Amino acid sequence: MLRIYCFITVLFFYVTASTQPYKGEIKDSTKVPVSYPHYESEYTFDVCTNTSLWQSQTRELNASFVTTDKKYFRTEVPEIEKSVTWEVTGWKGERVNAQILVWSVDTLNQVRVEVSDLKNSAGQSISNNNFQLDKVCYVMSNYPYNAKGFDCGPSPYKSAFLMPDRFETFNRFDVPGKTVRPVWLAANIPANAEAGMYTGTVIIKAADKKAVVMNIRLNVQKQVLPSPRNWHHRLDLWQNPWVLSQYYHVKPWGDEHKSMLKKHLQLYADAGGTFITTYGVHSPWADNQYVLEEAMIEWIKQKDGAWKFDYSIFDQYVELAMSVGIDEAITIYTPIPWGNRFRYINEETGKHEYQSWTPETEVFKSVWNVFLNDLKKHLTQKGWLNKTYIGINENPMEQTLAAVKVVKQNWPGWKITYAGDWHKELDTLLDDYCYLYGKESTVEKAKERAAKGFTTTYYVCCNPDKPNNFVFSPPVEGRWIGWYTSAHHYDGFLRWAYDAWPQDPVRDARFGSWGAGDSYLIYPGGNSGIRYEKLREGIVDYEKIRILREKAVKSNNKKVKELIHELDTHLAQFVTEKTFDTEKMTRDLDKGKQILRELSELL
Repeated sequence: MLRIYCFITVLFFYVTASTQPYKGEIKDSTKVPVSYPHYESEYTFDVCTNTSLWQSQTRELNASFVTTDKKYFRTEVPEIEKSVTWEVTGWKGERVNAQILVWSVDTLNQVRVEVSDLKNSAGQSISNNNFQLDKVCYVMSNYPYNAKGFDCGPSPYKSAFLMPDRFETFNRFDVPGKTVRPVWLAANIPANAEAGMYTGTVIIKAADKKAVVMNIRLNVQKQVLPSPRNWHHRLDLWQNPWVLSQYYHVKPWGDEHKSMLKKHLQLYADAGGTFITTYGVHSPWADNQYVLEEAMIEWIKQKDGAWKFDYSIFDQYVELAMSVGIDEAITIYTPIPWGNRFRYINEETGKHEYQSWTPETEVFKSVWNVFLNDLKKHLTQKGWLNKTYIGINENPMEQTLAAVKVVKQNWPGWKITYAGDWHKELDTLLDDYCYLYGKESTVEKAKERAAKGFTTTYYVCCNPDKPNNFVFSPPVEGRWIGWYTSAHHYDGFLRWAYDAWPQDPVRDARFGSWGAGDSYLIYPGGNSGIRYEKLREGIVDYEKIRILREKAVKSNNKKVKELIHELDTHLAQFVTEKTFDTEKMTRDLDKGKQILRELSELL
């Protein structure tokens, strides 16, 4: 009887709990997040595709240098020939990168990596303070590695994939048994280092395991790479400073937010960042980001119907970006926000109001002329007028032409930048024209624009599938982009976006239907990743090609002339590349880099 009574009692409470309504209840249990006992900085849900390969691995600490052009997976045995020597050549002032894999059948505890000073035969040294070590962490992707044949639509894959990309500083780390941990080693060669061969060691240790001693052979050439602030390559990575205040829950534009922004923007400056992204209107891209871009210039309709403009946030951001070395260009988006939606404050009510003004209308011309006149006055006072561009992006031709006409009629000196397909109608109207890769003009057209004093760049976004900077893209594609820039005689490269973080950017790079990583290149904490560093390598190659060409013009060395001709012939292959076979791209880059090394010795 007691058992029956207990059963009835439990049943009563179960039925009551199941049927009684409670305030604040989430009825759909599928929407209740799973609670974990500890925060995990990366997911570990992947499974090995061939577990038998682990049986051939030793139970010791395994470590090897591997190429930075490929990615290596968390639970897969590295299919490589072990190498404990890294041989690399670089210019003074250049950053050269290596990747080390650490793995074992057994769990490795307290793995530490120690880099020695490097020394040459004369006893001169490069301090290990010039080296940066980062643990490469895995982030979630909606496509598998090296995926092809997709566009901006939803992924056909119902599962997800873990991709190595995000950097994280470390003192020591553990490696669970039958897993792999990549480590990124960046060597910043001092600009005042003596040319020659330097050698040193990397020692990898783990508790109760025999240490692995690895060797570095760094050949420093006599050429000097300028600091990123003096690079000619025009890098335009669109920024959204509000993501930091939202992610860290700090007051927008307070001291804490601005302090974070400085560190956040330093990576952009260190890659030669050129354009400061600003917003003259609220949410110009139709609310398509996880964190919206707010207006940096607040439009206020006064009680008498006149307009005034508050530039306080705009000024703060521009000044902050310039303080870290991003000071060549400012873009203000945009006369044509998606949906032609404009927001302003009604001074009489104190509320935000929205209006739709298309560029062909009289009200658009009237309001934008007032704004442009005021903006010109403000920029002149700040000394920024000559470096400011009015930014327009991917709109119907009739709207684009109408907006350009309004801007140029206001003042012919306004500079305009446009990102979109190449159109003959726009070519002579745009001071800076950025084509979508694959929807470009010819190389000859880029040269013609340069002769007229215009700049020409290109971009990738959620398309094309290749070349690109997704977390699942082979890293070689990032460096290849820089060579393509040079081959097509472009002035630089643009990408959306630098930092449009999704909900969980540290662990999950997916956002909407786009390829994972499309919306951002860098991570919270001012942390870089494989994609960003490979993009930077390609930009450095662009600078090297430019510098060596300039020096070669002044040289009478026959071998130099032959190598420049070989370089030109080789670069032409990048323009006609269509297959994007990873191995071929790697071979093409290796050949190009060898030509640059030879030229660097002769000039």
